[in-house]
Amino acid sequence: MISSPEPQTAVVTGTVTDADGAIIPGATVTLDGPDPSEHRVVAANESGFFELKGMHPAVSYHVTVNAKGFSDWTSPALVLTPGQQLDLPGVKLIVGVVETSVTAVFAEQVAMEQVKAEEKQRVFGVIPNFYVVYDHNFVPLTTKLKYQLAFRASTDVVSIAGAAILAGAEQAANTPDYVQGAKGFGQRFGAVYTDAFTNIMIGGAILPSLLHQDPRYFYQGEGTKKSRAMHAISSPFICKGDNGKPQINFSSIGGDLSSGAISNLYYPQSNRGANLVFGNALISTGGRVLNALAQEFILHRFTTRGKKEN
Repeated sequence: MISSPEPQTAVVTGTVTDADGAIIPGATVTLDGPDPSEHRVVAANESGFFELKGMHPAVSYHVTVNAKGFSDWTSPALVLTPGQQLDLPGVKLIVGVVETSVTAVFAEQVAMEQVKAEEKQRVFGVIPNFYVVYDHNFVPLTTKLKYQLAFRASTDVVSIAGAAILAGAEQAANTPDYVQGAKGFGQRFGAVYTDAFTNIMIGGAILPSLLHQDPRYFYQGEGTKKSRAMHAISSPFICKGDNGKPQINFSSIGGDLSSGAISNLYYPQSNRGANLVFGNALISTGGRVLNALAQEFILHRFTTRGKKEN
């Protein structure tokens, strides 16, 4: 018995382009028929051209084309005739929504890690240096972190010891007009420490939170000496906002003045008044300028630094 000859197979070709007609090389072309054995995958060449051979006539096929960054393209049902060579028109891919899997690192978490590192910064490994940022990748502090950093700085044992040393110096100079002896030392220590505490909390936490400003000093560390000096000198007057832009440093200025005003509540009557407010504010501002210059040119060499946690 003589069997009938197999029908001639068909061929489908095409060229993959984008919506503007630009070639898309390497696109994946998938052929599917009614039978799983008909499943085939080829890749378009560098010219975007592809060829599917050996397709059976009178069988319904679908061709799907996909490429990274584009939506899939699917042909209508293709039913071919024996020996047909079909060139698929309009194989044009449009840009699709690219879904990227990323590890989300929230800004709050990064800021928290930076603060943890800053809380380990100490000059000569002893003196707190928490308010200096050496990391040039700016991340704004949350309100919680501003209060945390301020409370950490104001209650550090070295800060308390520093207040005691300054109170001793004032005791020796008999200023302000408290009495001498243990009582006078206690009053001076209380005044010195309260001055520092209110200044840090108001200028480093309360006002920065309300005004959305960053209370820290951002170490420049590069550029000319003049530009670095100007950066340091201007820091008590120009700060970085939480939006990353420079702003008038109302937090620092307001903290100095507010702290001076509050000191009128506990300083001796003879020392109270506008002179106390503005005198203390000027001393604080001058101290900030000198500290910023020291930070920029000297203290970074002697500051032990914590590392951010990964």
